[in-house]
Amino acid sequence: MSSPTAALDCWPIPSPRTSLRPQVRGKFIFIGEEKLYVRGVTYGPFHPGQDGTEYPNPERVDQDFEAMSAIGINTIRTYNVPPRWFLDAAQRANLRVMVGLPWEQHVAFLDDSHTARAIEARVREAVRKCAGHAAVLCYAVGNEIPAGIVRWLGRRRVERFIENLYRVAKAEDPEALVTYVNFPTTEFLELPFLDFFCFNVYLESQRAFEAYLARLQTLAGDRPLLLAEIGLDSRRNGEQAQAASLEWQVRSAFAGGCAGTFVFSWTDEWHRGGYEVEDWDFGLTRRDRSPKLALDVMRHVYAEVPFSPNTNWPRISVIVCTYNGSRRLLAECFRHLKKIDYPDYEVIVVDDGSTDQFTDCARDYGFRLIRTPNSGLGNARNTGLFAATGEIVAYIDDDAYPDPDWLKYLAATFLHSTFIAAGGPNLPPCGDGWVADCVANSPGGPIHVMLTDREAEHIPGCNMAYRKSALLEIGGFDERFRVAGDDVDVCWSLQKRNWKLGFNPAAVVWHHRRNSVRTYLKQQRGYGRAEALLEKKWPEKYNSAGHVSWAGRVYGNGFFTILPRGGRIYQGIWGTAPFQRLYGATPGLLSSLILMPEWFLIVGLLALLTGLGYSWKPLLLAAPLSLFALGAPVVHAISSGTRTCRCGPTRNFFEKARLISITTLLHLLQPLARLFGRVRWGLTPWRWLKAESPCLPKANSIVLWSEVWRAARDRLEGVESAVKQLGGVVRRGTDFDDWDLEIRSGLLGSARLQMVAEEHGQGKQLVRWRVSPKCSEIGLIVLSTLIAISVGAGTTRAWTACATVAMMSLLLGLSVLQECEAATALALRAIQERQAEQSSAQLFSGHFRRATDAVPQSMGSLRPDHPVHRGRQELTGSY
Repeated sequence: MSSPTAALDCWPIPSPRTSLRPQVRGKFIFIGEEKLYVRGVTYGPFHPGQDGTEYPNPERVDQDFEAMSAIGINTIRTYNVPPRWFLDAAQRANLRVMVGLPWEQHVAFLDDSHTARAIEARVREAVRKCAGHAAVLCYAVGNEIPAGIVRWLGRRRVERFIENLYRVAKAEDPEALVTYVNFPTTEFLELPFLDFFCFNVYLESQRAFEAYLARLQTLAGDRPLLLAEIGLDSRRNGEQAQAASLEWQVRSAFAGGCAGTFVFSWTDEWHRGGYEVEDWDFGLTRRDRSPKLALDVMRHVYAEVPFSPNTNWPRISVIVCTYNGSRRLLAECFRHLKKIDYPDYEVIVVDDGSTDQFTDCARDYGFRLIRTPNSGLGNARNTGLFAATGEIVAYIDDDAYPDPDWLKYLAATFLHSTFIAAGGPNLPPCGDGWVADCVANSPGGPIHVMLTDREAEHIPGCNMAYRKSALLEIGGFDERFRVAGDDVDVCWSLQKRNWKLGFNPAAVVWHHRRNSVRTYLKQQRGYGRAEALLEKKWPEKYNSAGHVSWAGRVYGNGFFTILPRGGRIYQGIWGTAPFQRLYGATPGLLSSLILMPEWFLIVGLLALLTGLGYSWKPLLLAAPLSLFALGAPVVHAISSGTRTCRCGPTRNFFEKARLISITTLLHLLQPLARLFGRVRWGLTPWRWLKAESPCLPKANSIVLWSEVWRAARDRLEGVESAVKQLGGVVRRGTDFDDWDLEIRSGLLGSARLQMVAEEHGQGKQLVRWRVSPKCSEIGLIVLSTLIAISVGAGTTRAWTACATVAMMSLLLGLSVLQECEAATALALRAIQERQAEQSSAQLFSGHFRRATDAVPQSMGSLRPDHPVHRGRQELTGSY
């Protein structure tokens, strides 16, 4: 039989050798400026040779490396520390090596401090042997610690130990990448310090594999995801099945945004625990190195990653909207847009009335330039939309630039799903300065909100793409949003039509953050204004306090809670579940409240009460509460500041302290800037609806006679729709509520609506509606407290405190009454308007008890042949 090298002579020649060290940039690994898609295979362990190393002799290694390189493999993974000659051979063959650092992972290694120290020493010595070698891709400081061992030692202890091994490896080889290879049984380990995310995954169903891959991308966040082991046993499944399985596994992995894969393994020859493993055949070659069918399949697959060249890519129009944008950032954006690797796209630059002519350079890149008078962001986005010739329109900000494969990943999302829109991560690039690093770690940046691992609730405007037909169907962007909020509005408009938004973790754009505190705070004020405009258009999306209630999970920096919660781990009975995941707890009430801009209004109220203590000493008891209210956001800001991660290493203590202090300051100032924008444009906690005829709130009832039968659900949905059209905020009762709808007028008052339909035969119904005002529990508690304080101050003749607090009580009480009455009036109006549309006869409207008493009288005044009487007679007869 011919050697595998001879059989593979016609296969592609790899790229030239390079001595540059690998670096992580966003979701991928780079060698210099070239993206490295890891096309890997595992190698070993083998029976120890005469020198004690678990590798074949150098001649066999050279032959294996030559065959690997010939089929397009560029990386190998070892499970023990290779000798220097092995790394030299890999470099000659243009191969990178993922160096495994073995230690006693199968024992309770932390129960004995001597064992833990010995492991650290072994890792240090192993990294020292390979440090600085150009062939090293990374070090793996561990591989699949058994779930039982983690359960025994405790998750937190194991995480800290792995982090310590990471620091040890970095100390010996600072420029190297370091990771840990996890697997589904210990998925719950949280290791954010690793340079990239690495997992072994063996799933024989393509659908399950792709679903779990999306799950892993969610866990990986902004870091690259590598699959360190995939494969199938040809002994049990056959070589044909092995080849077919590896093909879809590798293609799915790269299409799903992975930075690379390692096929397990190069050969069936495998030695473990002092024995040859002879009942498993996972190799691409047999023990004598003769090729299997899977080897030829991998040659074709690895030559085509990340996407097949035969893909029928749709035409995409990339739209850049700019207004007085930075010349440096615009030039950077244009330069990278020109380098996009996509066969059919156009770039449209919409200059929204800039005061200079710098955007003329867009024509030098072959882009279309459209100039318009300054009309705002929404108008500019529509201008680009109407000029686009692609079936997909992709938007990117003028201070951002794309990854070369950005459009391919976005297009792949549309090609393989029914999503009507798609987005991806927007990551801060390195080199923008330490202030930009602080802003990147602060709240208020562009974020995505995920409903599932694949479906998004919101995608930010700096990285979003839509089917053009869908955007046109909803009328494009709302032009009232001149600065921000247009992306949120479009997402909600699409979802209102039951369309879904997708998310591709590999569709990366690099988005520059603000590089000064002043511009950052100005941006946050603009976002506050956008929130106010959105609340006017989408009141049902906001809660009583005026904040969006997202159904999904928000991903972004600056959202740490003041009281971290560990969540719960699903382990299965006795820790035997094959997929053990961490279910994080939702933020508690305190953590949620202190993140709201309105929290500072509470601080101000408590400070006022404390200041009145000079008039009435008992009010000084508010001082501890005032200090707590002020201290809670400060503690949260400091906690978030200490978790700041800079893009690149900090050179000294001063740089680290400066980074933490400014980030802490931004966490305190951001809610104030946002509050300023919200209040200035009318989004305040004390906003309310105006009642047409103010009066005291009271329970009301409407009784309607209907000649046409309708289901209770249809009637309630009709009233719900009418309330929304009238500008009200309405929510449905839950499974445990005895009311149907709640109409909110503000933070302090609402009205609850209940309906019952009497059946009177022949499809006729007597429909009773009850509307009851409902005061906020928090509002009543605060009102009672203020009244008690006012009375207490008055009894001791502390008139300043008494009058001030009494005025506060009066204003609060009037607000409660006004909001309850406005909500009640809105509910009654919605019922009456819906009744007019349905041509129902109103028998009585008014106070609930009077209405109940009046219904029989009203029915008695009807003719005997009135449908109500006939319906009652028929109903009585039926019983």
